[in-house]
Amino acid sequence: MDSGSTSSCLFQSVQIALFLLFISFAFVFSVFSFLIYIFRLKPLCDCDVCTAYLSSSWTKEFDNLCDWYTHLLRKSPTGTIHVHVLGNVVTANPANVEHMLRTRFDNYPKGKPFSAILGDLLGRGIFNVDGESWKFQRKMASLELGSVSIRAYAFEVVASEIESRLVPLLSSVCGKDDRVLDLQDVFRRFSFDSICKFSFGLDPGCLKLSLPVSEFAEAFDAASRLSAERAMSPSPLVWRIKRLLNIGSERRLREAIKMVNALADEVIKQKREMGPSEGHNDLLSRFMINIDDDRYLRDIVVSFLLAGRDTVASALTSFFWLLSQNPEVRDAIREESDRVMGPTADGLASFEQMRKMHYLQAALYECMRLYPPVQFDSKFAQDDDVLPDGKKVKKGTRVTYHPYAMGRMERLWGPDGLKFRPSRWLTRDGVFSPENPYKYPVFQAGVRVCLGKEMALVEMKSVALALVRRFDVHVADSHRGPRFAPGLTATIRGGLPVAIKERSVSSTR
Repeated sequence: MDSGSTSSCLFQSVQIALFLLFISFAFVFSVFSFLIYIFRLKPLCDCDVCTAYLSSSWTKEFDNLCDWYTHLLRKSPTGTIHVHVLGNVVTANPANVEHMLRTRFDNYPKGKPFSAILGDLLGRGIFNVDGESWKFQRKMASLELGSVSIRAYAFEVVASEIESRLVPLLSSVCGKDDRVLDLQDVFRRFSFDSICKFSFGLDPGCLKLSLPVSEFAEAFDAASRLSAERAMSPSPLVWRIKRLLNIGSERRLREAIKMVNALADEVIKQKREMGPSEGHNDLLSRFMINIDDDRYLRDIVVSFLLAGRDTVASALTSFFWLLSQNPEVRDAIREESDRVMGPTADGLASFEQMRKMHYLQAALYECMRLYPPVQFDSKFAQDDDVLPDGKKVKKGTRVTYHPYAMGRMERLWGPDGLKFRPSRWLTRDGVFSPENPYKYPVFQAGVRVCLGKEMALVEMKSVALALVRRFDVHVADSHRGPRFAPGLTATIRGGLPVAIKERSVSSTR
């Protein structure tokens, strides 16, 4: 037999071996998936809650998982439940929330299970770490985000995006009955452009009139969605095996993160070559002064990108859905803005003018009470503990506080708690009065309270005023409650289809 035939036989043998290896892996994975399925059908715990969760029987009565949890927490005398098969204690009790976020903060870190789920996307970023790394990033971010110059830069970015893109886009479809926009998509494009400019000094141009497809935005969306789906797996072994084999959702996640990393690395490289400059106010340029590790820089900035993009878009989407159901609130915002800015004023409100608009602030807070951008947040108990309501928590247990459910508890907000009523946030003199942050943990509270809270509120107020003063936004099927897709933040399935019209004559300035 000649050498060519020998090589050919060897190549065929290798092919057969690889094929058999793949079949073996596929068989093992199939058996494992089947065992997980059997486990789901016959859980170790057969209580009503666990059975309903594993069989998905709750979907017969509730459109959203968060609504089912709200139902369970309402029925609980303490406002706390235990989903045994998930090893998850879920609470809507403000005393428990304060215990986790302030009193025993050190005992309730994010934890390794959470860090593993988001580790490929967020790496060592501030929202995925604990301990000294978190303290360092927190201190650095606090100094930067608290500076007057960075806040002024953020406002400049938002104002430019509103005036040069958001308003022209909505104006271009005004009065066209056959033109329906997905307002959720518009807000996601707006906030992505804004946060990319603010974080990287990069303009992806997602909100241009042509509504172009951005590979970076799509990759970022896919990466955040697929990372969140890991938490939906019946066992972390499922996604870990898929990642090992590089198949299915884990293969798509790896490809999406690769694209995010490629762009981030290119931007960081370019800024390194340019060197420090006083003219660059984006977060990346400012963080570069103190950090030499480019991978660490990428992790930090991508974390801010995730937090600043999706939360703002989610809140604005819910806000305009609620306004469509409550036109009297929209009219009250217009009346207040006319008093503060003047009925014929064009352009955006200033910082000082927005500070005087107490009703607008109340309306946004009321919106996020009912529809918080982050519906729940979990920590992992480092040691055995007892919550203030008497619930015992074992070491390693996942403990979740649930802002979505908390905003719907009659014991916290009274019998009209399901009603969208901004006046509940105002004193008799019409001045905005905040609630206890552990009763309203939309921006977290205690040691981990959101550093970008004020900038996010300014961004939301700026967008809300610009649209409410100029347009009437008509939501299709506005009386149907939103159905949420799984994800790190609240996203409405199917988007928010709207028709845009110029502000009606009956309510002109």
